[in-house]
Amino acid sequence: MAAAAESGARGWLGGGSPRPGSPTSSPELGAGSRSRSGPGSGPGSGPERSGARPPVPAAPSHSFRKVTLTKPTFCHLCSDFIWGLAGILCDVCNFMSHEKCLKHVKIPCTSVAPSLVRVPVAHCFGPRGLWKRRFCSVCRKGLEAPGLRCEVCELHVHPDCVPFACSDCRQCHQDGHRDHDAHLHHWREGILPSGARCELCRKTCGSSDVPAGVRCEWCGVQAHSVCSAALAPECTFGRLRTLVLPPACVRLLSRNFSKMHCFRIPESAAPEPGERGGGEEWPARGRALTEAGRDLPAGDGEDSADGSVSAGPGREVGAPESGKQTLKIFDGSDAMQRNHFRVVTVPRLARSQEVLEAALRAYYIPEDPQGFQLQAVPTPAQPGHTAAAGKVWSAGPSEEEGCRAAPEAWVLRALPRTQEILKIYPAWLKLGVAYVSIRVTPQSTARSVVLEVLPLLGCQAEGVEGFQLVEVHMGSRQVQRTVLADEEPVLDRLREIRQTSLRQMSQTRFYVAENSVLAPRISLFVGGLPPGLSPQEYRSLLDEAVASKAALVTVSHVYSAQGEPLQTEARSGQRSPSEQAGQPRPLASPRWGPRGAVVLDVACFAEAERLYMLVRDTAVRGRPLTALVLPEVLHTKLAPDCRPLLVFVNPRSGGLKGRDLLCSFRKLLNPHQVFELSSGGPLPGLHVFSQVPCFRVLVCGGDGTVGWVLAALEDVRHRLACPEPAVAILPLGTGNDLGRVLRWGAGYSGEDLFSVLLSVDEADAVLVDRWTILLDAHEPAGGEDSEADAEPPKIVQMSNYCGIGIDAELSLDFHQAREEEPGKFTSRLHNKGVYVRVGLQKISHSRSLHRALRLQVEQQEVELPSIEGLIFINIPSWGSGADLWGSDSDSRFEKPRMDDGLLEVVGVTGVVHMGQVQSGLRSGIRIAQGSYFRVTLLKATPVQVDGEPWVQAPGHLIISAAGPKVHMLRKAKQKPRKAGPPKDARADGAPAPEGDPK
Repeated sequence: MAAAAESGARGWLGGGSPRPGSPTSSPELGAGSRSRSGPGSGPGSGPERSGARPPVPAAPSHSFRKVTLTKPTFCHLCSDFIWGLAGILCDVCNFMSHEKCLKHVKIPCTSVAPSLVRVPVAHCFGPRGLWKRRFCSVCRKGLEAPGLRCEVCELHVHPDCVPFACSDCRQCHQDGHRDHDAHLHHWREGILPSGARCELCRKTCGSSDVPAGVRCEWCGVQAHSVCSAALAPECTFGRLRTLVLPPACVRLLSRNFSKMHCFRIPESAAPEPGERGGGEEWPARGRALTEAGRDLPAGDGEDSADGSVSAGPGREVGAPESGKQTLKIFDGSDAMQRNHFRVVTVPRLARSQEVLEAALRAYYIPEDPQGFQLQAVPTPAQPGHTAAAGKVWSAGPSEEEGCRAAPEAWVLRALPRTQEILKIYPAWLKLGVAYVSIRVTPQSTARSVVLEVLPLLGCQAEGVEGFQLVEVHMGSRQVQRTVLADEEPVLDRLREIRQTSLRQMSQTRFYVAENSVLAPRISLFVGGLPPGLSPQEYRSLLDEAVASKAALVTVSHVYSAQGEPLQTEARSGQRSPSEQAGQPRPLASPRWGPRGAVVLDVACFAEAERLYMLVRDTAVRGRPLTALVLPEVLHTKLAPDCRPLLVFVNPRSGGLKGRDLLCSFRKLLNPHQVFELSSGGPLPGLHVFSQVPCFRVLVCGGDGTVGWVLAALEDVRHRLACPEPAVAILPLGTGNDLGRVLRWGAGYSGEDLFSVLLSVDEADAVLVDRWTILLDAHEPAGGEDSEADAEPPKIVQMSNYCGIGIDAELSLDFHQAREEEPGKFTSRLHNKGVYVRVGLQKISHSRSLHRALRLQVEQQEVELPSIEGLIFINIPSWGSGADLWGSDSDSRFEKPRMDDGLLEVVGVTGVVHMGQVQSGLRSGIRIAQGSYFRVTLLKATPVQVDGEPWVQAPGHLIISAAGPKVHMLRKAKQKPRKAGPPKDARADGAPAPEGDPK
């Protein structure tokens, strides 16, 4: 089911005709796969196969045979119902087909899928979850029980099947290994809804019953697996081509970093510790991965095609049916050491060859059984090699006895080989062949293999000193490369791998790569540093904290002051200066405690990995540091019409919908253009895009999150090649007033994200005023000249409104309630209910705000009426969409606009008045309109800016224009829907938000 593994549509691995000097007999990758008829056709070999049937001529790589159906079944090729009692089933991967469809099957079997991967790219598996209408890419069964999904592509697997999944994730950047500029379709099977239609024949190609049809995970083109071969192999990224950051334009040398680190996916998204047996990868040498399922069998609760299921430590193996026996099968020494095994169920009268073939199928090993044997594993009561422990089952015809008294644990071993045919792949892609095959003997070394292969690859003129033999382990979680020593015997290395794990051998390749000295350059973002230091001071600070090596590490960029929302600080247990002084805790201040950040250029892979791990566990002056691996955008390669989208997501916003949005955006776009704001804030993303000549920004969060990103943009505007990127909003907060004004809606409620991205691409740019608020608290309460109680001035930015008094007090109470019980604030409706409750509690309170402050507008004193709240508004939306200014004309004031350089000042008389405004019964009390305001607070008063509240000490608030207006994106008005979707659009093939979880 790992359909296309970065391949072109004209072949699972694609390849042109051999260039001059290349061996004409060298097949394209995947062209030489061998078909093996399905063994184990005896009676009782599975619940779906009653009665013995002769083997069916198999499509390449499958082990097909006729079976008798006992329940409704659908074809995995055409998705139609299989009428009658006979179907065609692959004994290895459970591919089911009509007999008439058999000749059209192009999907490779799971047993050979790893060998068909064009460029191995590891997956990023998140935590277990329930995914509706999704199928395992290994065993092809539905994910009825909790399964795993890749955070970058649409691959879904059972936990037991993780080690057998192909390393065929999307290639999202260049890493110096088989880089290329041409971008091909990346097909994935079984992720189409039932109404999906084929791009070529326009017939239905999707199904919710079986994994049928394929879709390109970049452009969204969907087709039958047969029809996909007739489509052009090049991918154009479809309707989102102007928003997607092309992989050929991103470079990241990630040799020592996992994909989770490269894509900045937090550790919380990784599988639980109990799943480690299902996802741990092999090191370069000496260890191998075998799988032990601990909670559920492979598939949907039934036996697999050969009757085998997974088992492991701490899991009871169920009693077999009458007349059958269960056997524990290990695939190597590492599996026995870790007690990770697979379980096969075979008839008690089964021949030794049938047991051996069932064991090979359990580990998806497609090789000839004649080259393997089963050795009994000694039990604790049998120390050493006793007679029982020495029992061996091989594929020879002489052993016909059953397994009545066989030991319950066996280990698969490969028979010794005096010579072997080895596939050698070129490490460059501009070659007409995918690999060449050579014969290795005990005398073959890595150097002799390179010497023999170079002429076959058309490199006769090249010296052997310029090339090396590289061993690549294509694990599902990590692709690991090891350079073999020139004198290392290759046959001994193959024997060592098989002794460790047979499955590891099937996921191992050997490449001939140029021995060029690649100068590594890894960019590490380090945040959370003290602000305002010089590059030399930051360097000294890092030398003291993590002992960075001066010869390998340079400070390339310094960001001396990066604003952080106080809400984040308060939730992480930090205390603000005013709180330390005994004042009420100032929750959710838009900017408190600015932090510094630097970008390090590291010239050594090992040093970069060491610094990354140390920085994440280091605190400087009581604040934990943040470390991120940043890619490099090759902006000179971007197409002239490319306008990539930079996406920021606040995972805490919108009832915790941010986590789901992160995964969905990573799949719709390049993961390198999606950033989580809880890891370093907006600055890492802005640094990555700093050299992009034209880009747009999408902020997923509430009004406070939008203000945070706009403030960061203002700070680094002078460093951007695109100094004024337009900003769109996906509203996730409670009020979302700016999103309402710009037509993005009252809040995200599960709409199709593909449509959201199309709206961003078609949105119009508008200007919005940005205001600066200076908080000068140098005048303590009571008029006493006490410097001990004074706070340093602070500056915050405002886009929507600034409230003083009752509305800020209600917002403050809400934030305090959310901090006390954050788990309850997971829906927008509940949040608004809390606002109503805190408002009712203060309905009878009187504060006489007009006596506690003084207001100056344009240097002139303004007399205030009797009010409880004073609000400065920049947009025609306040308090979740209410029109506080009102629509009535007034000759004293100009008609408000959000780009007119003026603020409107409005008063409210209390909670009842606020409720009437939000109900549309009244408007606020119009007080003034201007561009410069000075507010004098005579006592500590609640203040909120763009929905972020705190308690402000007595002093002055000075509000003035912040300079350049910000460019925002306003959603275009809905156009009448055309008769059909665009040909290259995803239409009915776009994935539901976040894998459509339950």
